[in-house]
Amino acid sequence: MTQTDAHRPVGVFDSGLGGLTVLSAIHRRLPGENLIYFGDTARVPYGSKSKETVIRYSLEILEFLLTKNVKYVVAACNTASSLALQELRERSPVPVLGVVEPGVLALARYDDTIDRAGVIATRSTIRSGAYEKTASRLLPSLSLFSKACPMLVPMIEEGFLRKNITELILREYLDEIEREGIRHLILGCTHYPLLKETITRLYPQFNLIDSSEETAVQLEQDLTEKKLTGEKNNGRVNLFVSDITDSFRDMEKLFFGSALHSVEKVVLGW
Repeated sequence: MTQTDAHRPVGVFDSGLGGLTVLSAIHRRLPGENLIYFGDTARVPYGSKSKETVIRYSLEILEFLLTKNVKYVVAACNTASSLALQELRERSPVPVLGVVEPGVLALARYDDTIDRAGVIATRSTIRSGAYEKTASRLLPSLSLFSKACPMLVPMIEEGFLRKNITELILREYLDEIEREGIRHLILGCTHYPLLKETITRLYPQFNLIDSSEETAVQLEQDLTEKKLTGEKNNGRVNLFVSDITDSFRDMEKLFFGSALHSVEKVVLGW
């Protein structure tokens, strides 16, 4: 790789805007990197789509990001990471990182004696078995307790983060994990980092593994190993979406922390 390669942007994509939590984590950890984000807001959610459709959508987004001359692609979508990562890696001339592996690997980094942990995610991610398959490959001695939490994403997107109902729903899902005696819990959805404060208050015994933060850690390691790290200055962040909805700005601030200056609508092939 050349110095010119290091100046190229990192591409990040998700089925919607939830992946902005990953983008934000990357931007904080690697402020010198130019970042391009694509959110497929016109076709969200991916969780209700077939595997074939998720693969097709993901490959279309990959092609778009490659036109932006990216040096690396992050699939910041748990569904795409679960169902399309292999196809993305086979078709991509640049490295592709999903959000499942970093979360699992983080367990070993925190404590290499862990033999049991939990993961909460959307129903489609849990149904795919992606975390279990990854754990069996990377940490064969690890037993993973998986819990689908289908109400958390719509609750977050409706702005209920600090409502009483949020605590009730979290307790409905997480009390079972607490009863199992689990202490290490992977947040297996890009929306869930927004719930960390509440979960920690309700369950202080949980060690929360934030897949967004862990993905940023893994990306930094990979870029360093490949000598692709950008300059140590303020990198640009450009946002592309397939649709701009009425609630777009509120969602953008919710997941990224502030409004992004560059937003462009791009319609991909259907």
